[in-house]
Amino acid sequence: MLAKSSTELVRQQNSALVLAALRRRGRLAHTEISDATGLASATISAITADLERARIIEKSEQQATAGRGRPRVLFSQRRTCGYLVVVIISSDSIQYSLVDYAGTLLDRFAEPRGQGGTDAFVASISAALERVVARSSIDRDSVLLVSVSSKGLVHPGKPVLVWSPVFGLQPVDFTEVLGRGWPARVILNNETLLVAGALLEREAKKEGGGERALAALSLGHSIGLGIARRNAAGVAEISAPNFGHMLHIPNGGLCRCGARGCIEAYAGFYAILRMAFEVPMDTIPAKFVPIAEIDKIAAQARLGNRMAQFAFRQAGVALGNGLSRLLSLHGHMPVFITGPGTRHQDLLQAGIEEGLSQTQVVRLEGMPALSVVPDEPSLVFEGHLNLAFSIIDQDIILSRPHIRAAGE
Repeated sequence: MLAKSSTELVRQQNSALVLAALRRRGRLAHTEISDATGLASATISAITADLERARIIEKSEQQATAGRGRPRVLFSQRRTCGYLVVVIISSDSIQYSLVDYAGTLLDRFAEPRGQGGTDAFVASISAALERVVARSSIDRDSVLLVSVSSKGLVHPGKPVLVWSPVFGLQPVDFTEVLGRGWPARVILNNETLLVAGALLEREAKKEGGGERALAALSLGHSIGLGIARRNAAGVAEISAPNFGHMLHIPNGGLCRCGARGCIEAYAGFYAILRMAFEVPMDTIPAKFVPIAEIDKIAAQARLGNRMAQFAFRQAGVALGNGLSRLLSLHGHMPVFITGPGTRHQDLLQAGIEEGLSQTQVVRLEGMPALSVVPDEPSLVFEGHLNLAFSIIDQDIILSRPHIRAAGE
């Protein structure tokens, strides 16, 4: 019995390796899968046969470039094996995307985030999920996973938003967005965690493997941070510490979370607005500040307005101080800066460097590489796909009896 269990576990792990290779590299031939996974040719033959029989992958033929010889047989995910719904919650809207098993975007729409409490919020998402399947004429049963992301603090083991800029300490349980008749599971992740994961995957595709550890700093209405690294076994480890609400100045400016002196209380959009117009620091922060208003302050700063320049400088110092603590705790690593606030990086840069330079780790090891990656929405979506499909693939392997039994 133990031998059977061990054989089954190995087969499941090898099947996951094959599916992961197809995810990362697209359609692959038999020998290419073997090279990508390090598995023997006979093992690849057995696994691909099992996966094809289970209607998880499919074969296609590619004619040789010269037009002679036998066509290459390529394996890829079977698109209709199942579907993923991605729900991205931002400050003023919610975006819904339907993706097939091969990772192809089939449908996308966005709706304004409605007013009201958490019950109305959950009900609006539930109704939108019904529209997702109705618009594409697919069955609920074929939706394998609903992947949700939001700013805020996420419960480590449940799809529950513990704290958010909109609802504060009123928790939101996303298991309630699916009513009866939905077999899909729901996962919830902090948005910047997904960004960090997507950046790490992009690095892995570079020649030489790219960076093995990095931080993603998101600038906007909220301040977010994700940390991603590959361990000795090559497995990605990703986390999203509550960076925006780390202490910057004791008894400092009032933050949206209700505490005083948080990094976000000096670097978030509402903080820049408050500082530029010399509003008292104990003024209750606005929940949402249009970026057009911050752009006006940035324009004034570039024209020499001293208070506008000071607001961005102070924001940069708060960010730099926070990043210096990150490097002290997690080691020297590059920082990728994302989010709508990147359009003001020229005004933030000096303050960030000033905040970083005050710590020993930077004086000893030098300034970390700071790179701007402005297209945050693409990173968030990539992060959803990477994480969600790794879960879906594992669930599929465990749920198909003839895959589990293969090799016994």
